Amino acid sequence: MRRAAVAVAAGAMAVSLAACGSAKESGDNADSSGSAKKGDDIKVGLLLPENATARYEKFDRPLIEKKVKELTGDKGEVVYANANQDAAKQNQQVDTMVSNKVDVLIVDAVDSKAIAGSVKKAKDAGIPVVAYDRLAEGPIDAYTSFDNVTVGKTQGEALLKALGGKAKDGQIVMMNGSSTDPNAAQFKKGAHSVLDGKVKVGREYDTKEWKPENANANMEGAISALGKDKIVGVYSANDGMAGGIITALKAAGIADIPVTGQDAELAGVQRIVTGEQYMSVYKPYPQEADVAAEMAVALAQGKSLDSLAKDKVDSPTTKAVPSVLVPVVSLTKDNINDTVIKDGIYTVNEICTGKYKAACDKIGLK
Repeated sequence: MRRAAVAVAAGAMAVSLAACGSAKESGDNADSSGSAKKGDDIKVGLLLPENATARYEKFDRPLIEKKVKELTGDKGEVVYANANQDAAKQNQQVDTMVSNKVDVLIVDAVDSKAIAGSVKKAKDAGIPVVAYDRLAEGPIDAYTSFDNVTVGKTQGEALLKALGGKAKDGQIVMMNGSSTDPNAAQFKKGAHSVLDGKVKVGREYDTKEWKPENANANMEGAISALGKDKIVGVYSANDGMAGGIITALKAAGIADIPVTGQDAELAGVQRIVTGEQYMSVYKPYPQEADVAAEMAVALAQGKSLDSLAKDKVDSPTTKAVPSVLVPVVSLTKDNINDTVIKDGIYTVNEICTGKYKAACDKIGLK
């Protein structure tokens, strides 16, 4: 497990080194899709999709704000808006930021297709757009996220490992993310590439808006349809939904079956400590946020992304988008110390509160 954490560190180092070709060090030539050259006195519009998932307010927003300040000598301003999972509201927020003449936008889209028109409005106004975490459609200038197919593969591989010989004894339930999120389709694709042919999928759902309560209702339906003795594991695309799934499992008297997750949310990590949840996918948000800020500042200042974005990704509407994909790792009770604690995401005290202390002691988390 330590080797997995080292792999993340190595990947993060690679991203960090790539980021050295940042807004301060990129060439002086303006990117053809960027705005006119500016100094450090820039305004960055940041639009995040929702706040039900803990990561956005705890990690993404403060990390991006901090990095923009650092890159601009404390002169850059981040204008923030959260769409609360409402695609129409997010489009209005983009329009407002265009009217207020921000210099660049970082957009994590609620709905990757619905945002396309607003992205075009921004571009028409000379405002470059960085697609953050989700590959928005429309004429975006840059993209940073994680390798989402690999995320799904990582989840699927972990579930098969946890199931062992039980993989042939019963059925699993697959709880995918929202159909409006392109990442969800990639997670699903990666998971199926590992699971298909090795375990029977009894029920599969695309969970509306990623909401835990919708995952809970779906899981209740799956238990009713399949029978509680037939379910041997659950693929959950993220930790929030895993919480809703585990609540349904408990209510039905089902225990000791592996449930996957993603995002390394505090509640998810605590469930991993107790054994209620088998794993999560740890995604180093500081690296992703730093890259997004680097891209945004460079574009606002009219500089090239060549030294930062070594990858190219195609969206349904735009080809060869300059991109940075950040590596991920499977988080289980065996490597909590080497991942989220080592990277400063959480402290032992945050994880091991009262009712979790005995479980933490048992796995050596002190």
